[in-house]
Amino acid sequence: MNKILIIDDEAWLREMIRLALAQRGFEVIEAVNSEEGVVAAREKLPDLILCDVNMDKTGAGYATLSKLRESESTASIPVILMTGMADSAGMRHGMSLGADDYLPKPFKIEELYAAVDARLRHSRTVREEAERKLSHLRKQITLMLPHEMRTPLNGIISNAELLATAAESPLPASEIADMGREISQSGQRLERLIENFLVYAQLELVAADPESVESLRAARTARPGEIIRAATVALADKIGRLSDLVVETVDTPLPIAEEYFKKIAGELVDNAFKFSGAGSPVRVCLAVAGGEVEFSVRDSGCGFSTEHIQRIGAYVQFERKMQDVEGVGLGLNIAKKLAELHGGSLAIESEPGQGSTVTVKLPLAKTA
Repeated sequence: MNKILIIDDEAWLREMIRLALAQRGFEVIEAVNSEEGVVAAREKLPDLILCDVNMDKTGAGYATLSKLRESESTASIPVILMTGMADSAGMRHGMSLGADDYLPKPFKIEELYAAVDARLRHSRTVREEAERKLSHLRKQITLMLPHEMRTPLNGIISNAELLATAAESPLPASEIADMGREISQSGQRLERLIENFLVYAQLELVAADPESVESLRAARTARPGEIIRAATVALADKIGRLSDLVVETVDTPLPIAEEYFKKIAGELVDNAFKFSGAGSPVRVCLAVAGGEVEFSVRDSGCGFSTEHIQRIGAYVQFERKMQDVEGVGLGLNIAKKLAELHGGSLAIESEPGQGSTVTVKLPLAKTA
């Protein structure tokens, strides 16, 4: 049974709404003013709130809405504002504060039912979609995480066991150093694997919440060219392929946080190095084209087939049996999801044996 909270200072109207909603099987909670309504919302956690705008002739409904949206426990509860002054300015103000709908007074019972049903149906759809995505995410993590964690853990455990027994039969210093490096590398792979799983899970949650997406797009990267150059040079130097790296960038503001743009760049460049051999170039380019910013990474490696490109998704790794490459394919999917959450896109052009070009397009940052 859905719970509906009515916040209105007119007793006759509350009674009319209560009776009408009770006939439809709803559990109805009543509050006579803003303060009582906010307390009731936090304690009862209704599925929907009907709130009068002009309580006490002061427009207290807007203040009530603001308090509801400021509290974590009530921020996502849909709110329908009821008002006898449904002018466009007031409606815009209410929507900017987080109202989900307006119900102009006076209204008919059929209009009340229609508004309530529409909001509850929308809320249910959003919740079901979020639950579906979380269920899929849990299933994939359950299937893939244990297997993918085992690879670096095996490297850590086996080398640690050899070191533990070294006291009985001392090993050469060079072998001990090699074991230490393998333990360190396996630990770093494990750390990145866990980080990518957490990032992907976070992005799934963000994608299900329009307010979170809007907040995400409000961030800015002022000088993306500098970030690309620093991140890619560090990565290439770490794996000994600095001479293979070619970087061409411009600096134009982007509507994305620096940490997320750095994540996109890092994942795409890392993939390019993984799927191409030493001595073959990896070209990184950031340019403005057609009213968008294009970030592209080109390698001359093994390339992907059309079938592989179409199967891009979390936990899908290309040619695992053929390529000795760590990971579960999350990096490419994280870059794709980040691009789409920021109003952009990711595309792949590739041919087996000829290399690949991955291009992320993002909108230009809006000027103030």
